[in-house]
Amino acid sequence: MSLVTLKEVLGSVKDNSYAIGAFNVSNMEMAMGAIKAAEEIQTPLIIQIAEGRLKYSPLDLLGPIMVAAGKKAHVPVAVHLDHGSTLETIHLALALGFTSVMFDGSKYPLDENIERTKEVKRMAESYGASVEAEIGRVGGAEGDYKSVDVMVTSVEEAVRFSEETGVDALAVAIGTAHGNYTQKPQLRIDRLKEIAEVVKCPLVLHGGTGLTEDDFHNCLHNGIKKINIATASYDSVASHIKQTVAVNPKANYFDISDAAVQGAYENIKKHMLIFNQKNRV
Repeated sequence: MSLVTLKEVLGSVKDNSYAIGAFNVSNMEMAMGAIKAAEEIQTPLIIQIAEGRLKYSPLDLLGPIMVAAGKKAHVPVAVHLDHGSTLETIHLALALGFTSVMFDGSKYPLDENIERTKEVKRMAESYGASVEAEIGRVGGAEGDYKSVDVMVTSVEEAVRFSEETGVDALAVAIGTAHGNYTQKPQLRIDRLKEIAEVVKCPLVLHGGTGLTEDDFHNCLHNGIKKINIATASYDSVASHIKQTVAVNPKANYFDISDAAVQGAYENIKKHMLIFNQKNRV
């Protein structure tokens, strides 16, 4: 198989019976685990790295590994920059061969978010790459569900944003939060339905870690086409490494490397099955 764009991957989702998982990786082992899971499940894969994680995994080092892993895979792979916030980082990702980038302008007023996103769209198009953007505000690790309405994406603004920017995927805020939840999220499926009825581009769910299978199915059945998973994979990798050392205090580097691959693989495979991705190639 070859590298594909985010638009191509999400365009293959023709109904609301499944969604494509997008999995954050921070090293070679996690990328290997992700590819292993996708090839076993026989599904397209999106691997991504968030700009906020680049101090641990410099993009000029990790990016070529991600692109090489995608090229070598036997399933379609999109290599994606998650939560890009600067043009410099977005340009570097594109120059390295990433097939899609996300510009997160959600902190800006709507008009400014639109204009900045349009600039990123023009840049990405010159590389033949796709663009994801965000409107609304996905919560932080704690989640502020007492004032969830102030975070939830407006239907009217979502329509305007999508039409004016022409983005290939749109992340919407429906009450989820990044990181591990400290209390049960109150998902606004009603708002998701409203947005999905009027916005033509594929919708993206951020903050997937900690949601239940029913939550995921409710989201994908009502319009979500891409679901981001990051924290759960990092937690799984850390857990496998700790278990390896606990069982074998003399574990060497290669034992730990294998544990990292296995931790990523198991978590990613689990979520792919929840998202009904089996046999989608």
